[in-house]
Amino acid sequence: MGRGRVELKRIENKINRQVTFSKRRNGLLKKAYELSVLCDAEVGLIIFSSRDKLYEFGSVGVMKTLERYQRCCFNPQDNNNERETQSWYQEVSKLKAKFESLQRTQRHLLGEDLGPLSVKELHNLEKQLEGALTQARQRKTQIMVEQMEELRRKERELGDMNKHLKIKVSHELSTGLDLVYNQFMHGEGSSVQRNMVGESSIHGWVL
Repeated sequence: MGRGRVELKRIENKINRQVTFSKRRNGLLKKAYELSVLCDAEVGLIIFSSRDKLYEFGSVGVMKTLERYQRCCFNPQDNNNERETQSWYQEVSKLKAKFESLQRTQRHLLGEDLGPLSVKELHNLEKQLEGALTQARQRKTQIMVEQMEELRRKERELGDMNKHLKIKVSHELSTGLDLVYNQFMHGEGSSVQRNMVGESSIHGWVL
């Protein structure tokens, strides 16, 4: 059968208590040291015996560990602000470095500050400029083709409008002439005929 569970309680026998303290203290100190080495952890251990004797272990020094403990436990807001400030500082530094890099690249593309560049860097810059020039020409050609297509479309629309206007004008002229003719025939034409008949009668009577 296995060992039964040992009840944890104060050892009454003074000698046994001292022996157990010594064994377990040494084991605890050994475990603390192994933890700091194996896991690269910062470990601090403080032990006071029943006789007020101090035993301690600190992987980086007990005082340094205590100071760090105090900063974490008693000034959490300050630590958070410090970490946030540090994070913003790193982000600003990255953005600043990126901005400076973009500025250098822009100057190089404009043909400025080429002195420090090596032959390989100049070759890469030349390839970038050739690629950019090719893209610019392609885009210009595309825009010109689109503009020509738009002009052709407008030309067709104007041609269609011109045809419709000609047809409309021709129809209105034809309608207007028919109206004038009808008015002449039914109005002024009949009066002219009457006048001609009256003159014929008068001349006949005179004769």
